Amino acid sequence: MAGILKQEVPTRSLLLDRFKNCRQQTEKICAPLEVEDFVPQPIPEVSPPKWHLAHSTWFFEQFLLIPFNSDYKVYDQDFAYLFNSYYNNAGERVLRPNRGLMSRPPVSQVMAYREYVTNAVLEFAEKGELSSQIMELIELGINHEQQHQELLVYDIKYILGNQPTFPTYGDHFSNKPEDKNNEWVEVSEGIKQIGFSGDGFSYDNELGKHRVFLAPYSISKNLVSNGEYIQFIESGGYTNFNLWHSDGWEFINEKGIKAPLYWHKIEGKWHQYTFNGLKEVNPDLPVQHLSYYEAFAFAEWKGMRLPTEFEWEVAADQFSWGQLWEWTSSAYLPYPGFQKAPGALGEYNGKFMVNQQVLRGASTATAKNHSRKTYRNFFAPSSQWIFSGIRLAKSL
Repeated sequence: MAGILKQEVPTRSLLLDRFKNCRQQTEKICAPLEVEDFVPQPIPEVSPPKWHLAHSTWFFEQFLLIPFNSDYKVYDQDFAYLFNSYYNNAGERVLRPNRGLMSRPPVSQVMAYREYVTNAVLEFAEKGELSSQIMELIELGINHEQQHQELLVYDIKYILGNQPTFPTYGDHFSNKPEDKNNEWVEVSEGIKQIGFSGDGFSYDNELGKHRVFLAPYSISKNLVSNGEYIQFIESGGYTNFNLWHSDGWEFINEKGIKAPLYWHKIEGKWHQYTFNGLKEVNPDLPVQHLSYYEAFAFAEWKGMRLPTEFEWEVAADQFSWGQLWEWTSSAYLPYPGFQKAPGALGEYNGKFMVNQQVLRGASTATAKNHSRKTYRNFFAPSSQWIFSGIRLAKSL
C-alpha cells in the first residue's frame, strides 16, 4: 500500500528527526534476527527481511536522491533491479517470488547501503533550503518505510512460525484482552461524510471527502475473541459450505485450512505460534491471522456480518481500535474523483483497486503515528499472515 500525500509540511528539523528515527526503527525490528533469518521467502507474499531493508532504502535513492541531487552517486547500479518492488515506470525488477533466491548481496552490504543512503539524504537535506516537493517526498518515504516496517513484522513471524522449533523473537507486538462487556454502538441512518480532510499526512486513496447514505446499523465495541472463534471451529465452521463464499470454500479446501494461521491442535488443546514461541491459545485475546474468507464465514455463523468500511469509519470514535487490522465487507475501490499521480508514484495505489478487500484500523505492528480512522489498508481476501481480526456488525 501507499500513495501521494496532502499535508501541511513540517519543519525541516522535525522532518529529519522523523527520518532518522524511522530508519533506526526498521533496523531495530531486525535486531533479534540471526543472519540466516534475513534471506528465506517461504511463500511469494512473504519477502525476506533483507529485501525490505534494501527496498525501503532504494525508495529514497530512486525518488529523492537521483532526480534531485546532482552530486549523488548511485551506491550500486544493480540494486534498482534487485530491490524495485512493483514500479514498472522505474524499470525492470526481480520477480516477487524470486526475492528469496538472492543470497547476494549479503546482509552486511545491504546494511552498508542503508547507511550510505541515509547519510546521503541527511547531507542533501542539510545543504540549504528544501522545496516543498522535496520535503513531501521525504515525508512520503518515511510513511512508505513505516508500511514496510509492519510488513517486516508479518514476514518475520511467518519465517519463524513455519520453522519446526518455533523459535522466539521476543515479547513484542502482543495483544491484550478486549473489554468483556461486549457492548454495541448503534448508528442511526443518514448521510455521512467519508474520507480524509485537513492538514497532516494521508494517502491519495483516502482523499476525495464525499457523502454516503448509511442505513441504521450497530457495530460491536469488541473484536471477536479466540474463545468465540474456537466455538466456530468446534461447531463445524470449516466443514459447512453454507457459511462460505465459493472462492473461500475452494481456498480452505485446496490449502487444507481448518483454523487460523499458526494454530496447532496438540493433545486436544489449541496452541498458536507467537513471538514468544508456541503457546496455548488464550481464549480472551482477540483472534488474529484470519483471511477475509474466514472472517466472513464466522460472521455468517453468528448471523451477523462484517461492517462496510464506511460504517467502520463513521463509528470508529465510539470504540477502541488499533490491536488488529479489521476486515470490512468493502471491496477496495476508488473514491469519487480519484486520480492517479503521473509516473511511478502513481502506481502506489490506483493499480491495485481490483480483487482486494479493505481493512480498517491498525495493529500492534503499525508504526507509531501511522494510523488514522480514514486509513484504507487493503489485501487479497486469502491473506492470513497479516495482523487481521474481526469486528462484527448487524443491520437494525
